Amino acid sequence: MSAEATHEEVRAALERGAEKVAPQVIGWRRHLHRHPELSNREERTAAFVAEHLRSLGLDEVRTGIAGHGVVGVLRGGRPGPRTVALRADIDALPVRDLCGADFASETVDADYPGGPFPVSHACGHDCHTAMLMGASTVLAGVREQLPGTVLFVFQPAEEGPPVTEDGGARAMVEAGAFADPVPSMVFGMHVTPYPKGYVGYRTGNQYAASTLVRVVVTGRQVHGSTPWQGVDPMPAAGAVLTGIGQIYRQVSAFDPVTVTIGHVEDVGRFNIIGQTVTLWGTIRCAVESGMADVQRRLANLVEHTAAAYNATAAVDFLQPVPPVHNTAAWVEAGLPTLRRVVGADRVVETGATLGYDDVSEFVNRFGGLYVMLGVQDAVLDEEGRPVPVPGGRGLVTNHNPHFYADDDTLVTGVRLHAHVAYDHLTGALATD
Repeated sequence: MSAEATHEEVRAALERGAEKVAPQVIGWRRHLHRHPELSNREERTAAFVAEHLRSLGLDEVRTGIAGHGVVGVLRGGRPGPRTVALRADIDALPVRDLCGADFASETVDADYPGGPFPVSHACGHDCHTAMLMGASTVLAGVREQLPGTVLFVFQPAEEGPPVTEDGGARAMVEAGAFADPVPSMVFGMHVTPYPKGYVGYRTGNQYAASTLVRVVVTGRQVHGSTPWQGVDPMPAAGAVLTGIGQIYRQVSAFDPVTVTIGHVEDVGRFNIIGQTVTLWGTIRCAVESGMADVQRRLANLVEHTAAAYNATAAVDFLQPVPPVHNTAAWVEAGLPTLRRVVGADRVVETGATLGYDDVSEFVNRFGGLYVMLGVQDAVLDEEGRPVPVPGGRGLVTNHNPHFYADDDTLVTGVRLHAHVAYDHLTGALATD
């Protein structure tokens, strides 16, 4: 490539680089899938990523950021005022792996708080990590043509660290991961049950606001044969679980909200009425301003329900995450690039979702885009909804033990990262 390569020549080089690295990306993804690690425990994953980034001869490879975060710094060979941060999350879930692949995880973490847990990449973070590793390879190959700086950000603990620990996106910001240089754009994507190679976007809140909920119901412990001598917290906890369904009727039906209790802990044994029952859950709000109202209603429900059973209860709201917000200006700036990379007919606007992603700490702070990449056997129906392809593997949502992602689609993620980065650095994808 000439020293004065045109934009078209550089973009063609990005395409060639993506095709060349595609087999490696698949291999990386399968390795990561086979060896998942839970939030704040991603030591081997971070080392694997850092070793690859160092092999590319980047200007810097920073490790140990907010736990096991890794940031690679690639300074382009041409002057430019912009810095683009490309982000991937690297942690896995306490979910059994039933994806059916020969590289399925058999990992069990026996030491994780609350465990032992089976561990798998049932959310697709193995895909995100491998795709960004591929993009780092491609962009390093054209570094002399880049007018600015690229940050390759591999973030731990997106799924949330143990409640007694810090971690995740906000911790990376607070640790100075973006202080030098400060990004002028952040870009990332999440694999999803959508048709292979399709890109879904949304103007406004791409993902919901979220907070972790801990409800501790306290009674008075006693032998199971003499319940009248104590206070059983279990019926109160059950009444709280039932009452949560009424919260939805007290908030606007036009702004989706959900309160989900996913884990229950008690203290005791089969013949003991325990002292406490702890409920762990999450609140999701499509509109962040609704979070305070839902929290207030839940706290009232918990307190008064427990009192009705002569118990007491306390509610804690932990690990708040703001919604991922794509502004209209960034969507307008990004659509030409997305359409050029995957085809205009494969870039579709999606509906609201109550999923969350703490990439919001990056995108909302520095500006940028977060989109969804389809990786499953699906087509869109007449109303734009994904439906299974006959004879395919079906649609399986993230966090399901059977979640799967198509290997051959990963190169699309590499291409998206590379082209978005180049277009931003050259000013073709910017809001200024």
